[in-house]
Amino acid sequence: MNKKMTFEEALTKLSEIVSRMESGNEPLETSLKLFEEGSALAAFCYDKLQNAEQKIKQITEYKETGGDEDA
Repeated sequence: MNKKMTFEEALTKLSEIVSRMESGNEPLETSLKLFEEGSALAAFCYDKLQNAEQKIKQITEYKETGGDEDA
């Protein structure tokens, strides 16, 4: 997995993997590889969302405490 991948790219790729696996047309070995890649992509997306949530909390708290609006 490319670490410079955006959240949106990772989510699209993860959706494609889920569709392939749900089709039931992939051999076991391929399904295992897809599952491994999908797990890594899900973790990547989760980390991106956690970072975004933390940033939003910091900005919100800063604004609520009277921080500079240009920050």
